Amino acid sequence: MIELGPGPSFLEYLNRDRPDLLPANRAAVPSDASGQVPHGTTIVALGYAEGVVMAGDRRATMGNVIASRHIEKVFETDKYSVVGIAGAAGIAIDIAKLFGVELEHYEKIEGTRLSMEGKANRLASMIRANLPMAMQGMSVVPLFAGYDTFTGKGRIFSFDITGGLYEEVEHHCVGSGSPYARGALKKLWQPGMGASATVRVAVEALYDAADDDSATGGPDTVRSLWPVIYTVDSTGAHRVEESILAAMSREIIAERTASAKES
Repeated sequence: MIELGPGPSFLEYLNRDRPDLLPANRAAVPSDASGQVPHGTTIVALGYAEGVVMAGDRRATMGNVIASRHIEKVFETDKYSVVGIAGAAGIAIDIAKLFGVELEHYEKIEGTRLSMEGKANRLASMIRANLPMAMQGMSVVPLFAGYDTFTGKGRIFSFDITGGLYEEVEHHCVGSGSPYARGALKKLWQPGMGASATVRVAVEALYDAADDDSATGGPDTVRSLWPVIYTVDSTGAHRVEESILAAMSREIIAERTASAKES
């Protein structure tokens, strides 16, 4: 049984009383086992006039095998923030969920939310703690974004496997499909875009990533599988409805099919 103290950090309780429950303290894995673990890829985040958009595809892979077509890689962590995960899927999902519990616990104990910098630093410390697993090929590279209620702006933070923390401007992406998604973002994103136009750019970026990266899954009209996309603004984090993404994805596919026929 965990005995909670007065401190605001749930992670401190686990470190003190049940370190075995932390994702970073899992048993060591063989050095050649990382290829047998599902990995998630390609998360994009981009700012818009009122906040930020984060989107992730639905595919997880084990080497050259598709492990899942239904995985969700973007999670709401509190009312004003979301996190997207790339890397070893099991550990990454555990870290994302534990991060959400950490923010909720802090808010209940302190009666206020952490600042965006505070949230990003908490997540960076969790990634840093996972470094031994990362050195065994079980790395986790998240993308964190949210609406800063102090500045009234959307903000994006990226990380490296050592827990290094970097604030990004305009847009950013992580995962194996990120080089191709980044090209789409550079071409299509513009300052001051509205939420709907920015969501469409995110879908186009994931479509381009899937076109060139086998580990990234594009919109699947046969199985009715669409990206997971959140908008975050002054009203909070909101998941974009699948009906909207379905219509948007089919429109993009139709436009690209027509363009291909013309060429």
